[in-house]
Amino acid sequence: MIPFSHTWPYDILLGDMYLQYCPFCNRENILLPMKPKELQIVHDGKKKLLVFPCCKTSLTVVDTDGDYLLFDRAVR
Repeated sequence: MIPFSHTWPYDILLGDMYLQYCPFCNRENILLPMKPKELQIVHDGKKKLLVFPCCKTSLTVVDTDGDYLLFDRAVR
């Protein structure tokens, strides 16, 4: 079972991925340095290092679905 504490929702808008707010610094509308085409690659098993542009916190994305990113550590 996937731990909900390790997931965070994302949105896709005009070909870019956004978070409503950063789980670490609480800034709003964060543009992620990740493209929607990378979601399937991560879902297929390749991990992706994601560095939040607002606070430079880095997490590893280990899986995705249509609404959430699954990280290697808790974000909630």
